[in-house]
Amino acid sequence: MIVILDFGSQYSELIARRIRELRIYSEVISHTTSADDIKNKYKAKGIILSGGPSSVFEADSPKCDPALFKCGIPILGICYGMQLMAASLGGKVERGTHHEYGKANLYIDNNFDLFQGLWLEMAIWMSHGDSVVDLPAGFQILGHTENTAIAAFGNPIQKHYGVQFHPEVVHTPKGNEVIQNFVISICECAQDWTPASFIDTAIQQINDTVGDKNVLCALSGGVDSTTVAALLKKAIGNRLTCLFVDQGFMRKDEAERIQLLFEGDFDIRLIYVDAKDRFFDKLKGVTDPEEKRKKIGEEFIRVFEEKAKELKSDFPFLAQGTLYPDIIESATKGVANTAVKIKTHHNVGGLPEKMDFKIIEPLNKLFKDEVRRVGLELGVPEEIIFRQPFPGPGLAIRILGEVTRERVAILQNADAIVMEEVKAAGYYRKLWQSFAVLLPIKTVGVQGDNRTYQNTVAFRAVTSEDAMTAQWAHLPYDLLERVSSRICNEIPEVNRVVYDISSKPPATIEWE
Repeated sequence: MIVILDFGSQYSELIARRIRELRIYSEVISHTTSADDIKNKYKAKGIILSGGPSSVFEADSPKCDPALFKCGIPILGICYGMQLMAASLGGKVERGTHHEYGKANLYIDNNFDLFQGLWLEMAIWMSHGDSVVDLPAGFQILGHTENTAIAAFGNPIQKHYGVQFHPEVVHTPKGNEVIQNFVISICECAQDWTPASFIDTAIQQINDTVGDKNVLCALSGGVDSTTVAALLKKAIGNRLTCLFVDQGFMRKDEAERIQLLFEGDFDIRLIYVDAKDRFFDKLKGVTDPEEKRKKIGEEFIRVFEEKAKELKSDFPFLAQGTLYPDIIESATKGVANTAVKIKTHHNVGGLPEKMDFKIIEPLNKLFKDEVRRVGLELGVPEEIIFRQPFPGPGLAIRILGEVTRERVAILQNADAIVMEEVKAAGYYRKLWQSFAVLLPIKTVGVQGDNRTYQNTVAFRAVTSEDAMTAQWAHLPYDLLERVSSRICNEIPEVNRVVYDISSKPPATIEWE
């Protein structure tokens, strides 16, 4: 395996994903992990030092175990990781007088080892202020840009390398080849990690954690929680009970569909809980999105706790379909604790500090597309596997402002029209997500020769590979027109539809 020491980069897990795409297992771990653990516990064949927001000149900047550089394992430093390597091994780093952000051209001075098989010039994505200006002993320059004399360096004897750019992002078109050269040619890793091997490992970890105890699984009916349920069923059999909590913020007729699906297609015990009243009461008067997420997250746990007691069974574990993007955006502890919070996901940072359960999250190191491959391997129907992501708090975070029964009903109807038209146009599987948002804005309209003053709905559709970045979808005008026309004609409370053309970044995919 390859371990990635996380120094707070938003893209640390994206590096791991690029490596896993090569069928090599990779895991992101804390930058404080000792060299001894990396060598003996993780049995790593390679180490990557991630980028991060810090500077080596800061007094409290994150460091790694100095013994890493003497343990005989190949190391690749990326951005901050390169600067840390240089500073740790006797090189010199200076604060940049000319920062580089965005696209640049790398001129390769040595296309052996790390840059083997690449042309002498390649497009890269830079994001740095500080720069390495003097090489550590035994290192040589591998590449430069117009503004950075040492944009890549290496010590082929020690197998220590550094790049000042981000090879993991799509903006570095040949970045995958750089990563491949490191993990396959330099680290000599075998390409034998598959969804089946992940399942085998996950089942072993589940059994080691759970033992002979029962597990309650929080089921939403989406790909993540359903895949977790299928994985747990394979691991612990009938000691699994799934709990579906209808909080009132689901899509139109979603609760009925999920019950029919699990009762008919899965041999899994499913308990349905109608908790709409208590969730609406909990959100009465709440408009702040972070407060919404936290109140919903806590109320979910309280429902699970109460239901577990009613069942008169011992449920020490609660399983969730948490994925890595949930964790990195919530900036929770556990990896580097240096990431910046974007928003609190209800099933991560939104959980209460005190609860009756120990949380288990078998998929929390995976991205959505990886979960889909695991789900297919477990036999989860394609109808579920290829569903677009739907947030755990449901429509509550697609309603800006207070969440009421009336506003939820408006958005459910608008959302149903969006889904119908996107599917009819053949775009559902082409899009990462498509949905409606109810805005806290009323505008003047004319309907049936009468003046109206009604709600505004935003239509959001994006393409993405992993939800870490996203591009607004360039949908055909006739599709946009049908969505707008149907919403305004079929929902009396709406007289205006707008299309969101914001990408991530600077926006997020969801509005709250």
